[in-house]
Amino acid sequence: MNTSKLTILVLFYSRHGNTRKMAEFIAQGIESVPGCDARLRTVPAVSANTEATESDIPAEGPPYVELSDLKECAALALGSPTRFGNMAAAMKYFWDGTAAEWLSGTLVGKPACVFTSTGSIHGGQESTLLSMMLPLLHHGMLLMGIPYSEAELMTTTTGGSPYGATHWSGLDGKNQISDDSRKLAIALGKRLAETAQRLTQHP
Repeated sequence: MNTSKLTILVLFYSRHGNTRKMAEFIAQGIESVPGCDARLRTVPAVSANTEATESDIPAEGPPYVELSDLKECAALALGSPTRFGNMAAAMKYFWDGTAAEWLSGTLVGKPACVFTSTGSIHGGQESTLLSMMLPLLHHGMLLMGIPYSEAELMTTTTGGSPYGATHWSGLDGKNQISDDSRKLAIALGKRLAETAQRLTQHP
């Protein structure tokens, strides 16, 4: 049996901090599984200016993702706030630059999940989750969501979906992550890590 620790990549973009908090709960669920480590990474913002405007190192928070992180991870949790029912441009820009990894099959067969935060309760949570699934499917990843065996999925009024973990931040972005959304994010991270372990075990 493979006894080395598994690295689970938690890759997110967060403008006002809510998606980052969701990423941290996903990571908490991952690290509740013995033998699994969460690696938090983000992507730089993009602008209409075609020249680079971001420093190579973020002023705060996790480092920017590198393509080597995709190769080294055993699984991936991908998160973005919604932009008109779609993932944020910064995250889309990153995935648009992964053709070499697609050609080489870097992510083929690895499990993945998605998560998001929106300003309004019906602000495109599920369509944003679906938009993030598309590049992962093209990369050959094995997508998973949240099963209804998680009790909070049946009762939540603030976020959570069988497609992935979600949070309703409010138009001002100040809504705290509810207990239901927190539990569902942790459960999703745990499920991802447990699945990665099963897929990498050898007799």
